[in-house]
Amino acid sequence: MTEPVAVNRLERRKARTRAALIAAARTLLARHGGTEASIQEITDLADVGFGSFYNHFTSKDELFDAAVAQTLEEHGALVDQVTQGIEDPAEVFAAGVRLTVRLFRTHQQLAQIITNTGPAYLQSSTGLAPRALRDIQRALEAGRFDVEDPVVALACTGGAILGALHIMEGRSAVQIDQAADEVARNMLRMFGLPSEEAREITSRRLPNLR
Repeated sequence: MTEPVAVNRLERRKARTRAALIAAARTLLARHGGTEASIQEITDLADVGFGSFYNHFTSKDELFDAAVAQTLEEHGALVDQVTQGIEDPAEVFAAGVRLTVRLFRTHQQLAQIITNTGPAYLQSSTGLAPRALRDIQRALEAGRFDVEDPVVALACTGGAILGALHIMEGRSAVQIDQAADEVARNMLRMFGLPSEEAREITSRRLPNLR
């Protein structure tokens, strides 16, 4: 009876250590140049022993990849939360864009990691990129968007989002929300929606994010 308890305790401790290392990596990813930190700095930030690092990861790159993957999964879950129940693919797309720029005030670490990750996040299989590409394709098929290449449209969207996130520092919550809606509105207009419809879609209420 005691062995399973001991095993479970060990597994919980290992899970806590791994989680602490990933949390430390996320903190560093949110800082400019944070990936240059040494393994000693990472384990100090995580408050775990240096030797425990190699029980979970073979290198810093592997740790940072895991931290980015977790971040993008979290981002994807937020996009799914915001767009749940929306049928119009153009509005689904716009909601994802509005959410992502708003991350600067609702989930700042997440926003900073996305910003520092840069264009690479557009090639990820998780997060906003695959969802945005899906919604662009659906909107195109439904006659809502007028674009020739959905992948190029995705690149335009990613560039606009990253550019907006880079200039959010020092802005108020109201200004961030306004910027988020303006980016989405400009994307909708670029992809063929009339100005008034784009404005109406981007003025619709988004759920509170936690």
